[in-house]
Amino acid sequence: MGLTMEIKDISAAYKLQKKVFTYQDYLDLPEDGKRYEVINGELIMVAAPNTGHQIISAYIEVELYNFVQKKQLGQVLDAPVDVVLSESNVVQPDILFISKENLDIIAEKNIAGAPDLIIEIISPSSAYYDLLEKKELYATYNVKEYWIVEPKKKWIEVYLNKNGKFELDQRVEQTGVIKSCVVNGWSLELVNVFQF
Repeated sequence: MGLTMEIKDISAAYKLQKKVFTYQDYLDLPEDGKRYEVINGELIMVAAPNTGHQIISAYIEVELYNFVQKKQLGQVLDAPVDVVLSESNVVQPDILFISKENLDIIAEKNIAGAPDLIIEIISPSSAYYDLLEKKELYATYNVKEYWIVEPKKKWIEVYLNKNGKFELDQRVEQTGVIKSCVVNGWSLELVNVFQF
């Protein structure tokens, strides 16, 4: 009984000391050349992506951007851009699409709300957040479609939001075609995505 009470007291004291980062705290960070995100009130430093990540990101973004512009569907952006989902959740997705019906979330300094589609390219330093924490966060804040791109094993998964939870819609490995449901008519051949 005594030990249980001591653990509860220590735990309560720890919770009181732990700072919950807000968007304002994030804005107040000194310019140090590093990128950060705030996930559930925790400040996370984002490592610079490697060249393979950047090649894949550029290819996907150009393909998506060209399709969206041709069809006049909305706007495509890439990191670094702050996506403010709430006061304690500020992320910088690799690539995002905002439909023309949702363009009012684009503010001067950030994206104030959930994009329709988010694409994250995972790396060893980001895998935990992309596969778990950010995936859950994006579902909670009603991102309609979430792509996870795995460069080393050369697969892409597409998740669709069903009542605040993501359900796997497609998983394509190595070759084949992956399609977006939110950006109707847009697809990618994996052989081109992973050509490097």
